[in-house]
Parts: sequence; structure tokens; C-alpha cells
Amino acid sequence: MIAIEVAAVLFLATVIRSAFGFGEALVAVPLLALAIPVEIAALLAVLASITVALIVVVQDWRHIHIRSAVWLVLPTLLGIPFGLAALKTIPESAVKAFLAVVIVGFSVWSLMPRPHFELRHDRLAGFFGFAAGILGGAYGMNGPPLAIYGALRKWPPANFRATLQGYFLPASLAGMVGYWFAGLWTPVVNRFYLLSLPGVLLGIFVGRVLNRRMDARQFVFYVHACLIAIGAILLVQAFLLHTR
Repeated sequence: MIAIEVAAVLFLATVIRSAFGFGEALVAVPLLALAIPVEIAALLAVLASITVALIVVVQDWRHIHIRSAVWLVLPTLLGIPFGLAALKTIPESAVKAFLAVVIVGFSVWSLMPRPHFELRHDRLAGFFGFAAGILGGAYGMNGPPLAIYGALRKWPPANFRATLQGYFLPASLAGMVGYWFAGLWTPVVNRFYLLSLPGVLLGIFVGRVLNRRMDARQFVFYVHACLIAIGAILLVQAFLLHTR
């Protein structure tokens, strides 16, 4: 039963990632954390990220801003060890509370009217990359800082989606190496991933179709509304764990 739930969550998360270029970990990690330990949830999110990124990079490599991707990836590698340390030392209640704050904060920001501020260079890419590394190393959630950065750079949709995948592929591979050295990449993770792989591949296709046929703004609104609800649930769980 748990394997079916995991596969369903990864399918949904992959559809979102394939359609918009980011956001799968914001769905996968908190939902998976309701059924399995957050350490396993984070690794599954990263493995799914590698699968999506590899396919999208092969298909859409011409749309990648190489310079931006490089300036985001390098600081991420520095942030990953800090995230891994946090994952192994911070109590589960704190982890879930932090996840909830990140999810709700990012979703509320995404739904608010955007200021007209625009970054016209990559000088601040290191800050966003480092933050992404910490979140990615701890919870497999590189996406929020990257999505904010891409929005501030005003990238067109095709470049936004492709450049993020150009980032996610090496960053996620580095993250999995870190998990392996930390002893967190276990046979249980592999079993859940292999059982979910057909759904992940289908999700990539479905996400591409949705990207071309649906109203992206409306879809994003519903996604973020659901994320806010998930964040509220995680906050309640964190409170209950803390008061035990």
C-alpha cells in the first residue's frame, strides 16, 4: 500500500516538474513525509529530479542559459554539506516545521503580484545557488531559491524550464553522491524508486502535454493552493511531535 502511495505522489510531482520546470520536491517531500521517513522522501525526490532533468536536457538543451546554470551549480555544491548536516542533526519536528515554512512562504510569494524588479546579470546567482544547496542537501528541495531567481531574471518559459533542468542534473547527481557518503542511500530507496519509475516516465509525458494545452497560470494557482494546505498539515504534525 505504501509503495502505491509513493508511486502516486512521485507521478503527481513529476507532472508538475515536467510542466513548469520546478516544484516537484515541494509536492513530493511533504506528501511522502506523511507516509515514510523524511530522509527517504528527500532521496526519492532527488532521484525523480535526476530522471526528469536528464530527459528534458536531452530534448531542450538549446534553451539552456549555460552561464546562469554554472553560476548556480557551483555554490550549490558548497551548500549541500550544510544541508546534510542539518538533516542528520535536526529533530523531525523541526524538519517538518521548516518544510512547512518554506512551502507556505514560497507559495504565498508565488501567488502575490510580482514587483517589476529584474536581475539583469548573474552576480547574485551564488547566493541563490548556495541556498538551493542547503535545501537540496537537507530535504531535496532545491527549487524555491531557483524559481525565485528565474522569476527575477525574467526568463521566457522555454529558457526558464530548460535552464533549471541544466542546473538540476549536475546538482542532483552531486546531492546523491553526498547522500551515499552519508549512508542515507539505502536499498529501500532503490526499491521505492524502481517501483515508481514507470509513473515518473509517464508523468514527464503528461507534464509536457499539460504545458502545451492547459492554462499554466490557473494550474500554478491550484498547485500553490494545495501546497499551502500541505504546509498547514505539516505544521500541525510538527507541533504534535514537539509536544509529545
